[in-house]
Amino acid sequence: MKAKTFTRTLLAGAALLLAGQAMTADNSKQIEVSDDSFNCLTAMTQVGEYFVDNLLGNLEATVAVAQSATGGTFPPGSVVSLIPSEVMVKHQEGWNPATNDWEFFELNVSAEGTAIGVRGTTEVVNRFGGNCFGCHTLARSEWDLICGTDHGCAPLSISREQIHAIQNGDPRCVRED
Repeated sequence: MKAKTFTRTLLAGAALLLAGQAMTADNSKQIEVSDDSFNCLTAMTQVGEYFVDNLLGNLEATVAVAQSATGGTFPPGSVVSLIPSEVMVKHQEGWNPATNDWEFFELNVSAEGTAIGVRGTTEVVNRFGGNCFGCHTLARSEWDLICGTDHGCAPLSISREQIHAIQNGDPRCVRED
């Protein structure tokens, strides 16, 4: 029975990967993202448990969707991060329909700054072994792939206390003692 479940999981993952790659077509709608695009979490705006920013300067619209009790579609340029090493960036509409135009990033963060480790659509796996898109695709459509405690995503494998400790330990943040 476990072998069948494992095989089904592999096949589903392969289908998601192929679908994402097939639908990533319009690079003219891709927003430029570099190591310098990512800030310390405290330089971003905290909304509930996560942090947001907007690479195109439309922070007000990003915050409005993040704070909405009914969901919404994040504007292009939106950056969403729960922990320092994992970030989502929203590209222009039509960039990748399979991921609602989101790109997932696994970052290497240090006191010196940020380096993009891995970036992509359906294939990015975080340091906890989870496929970013695989989890975020479970969010109900009104939440635009953003997970929350009541958005339809599976619970995280780490506690809220651990999340807060990871957030507070962002090495890019300047701490005054």
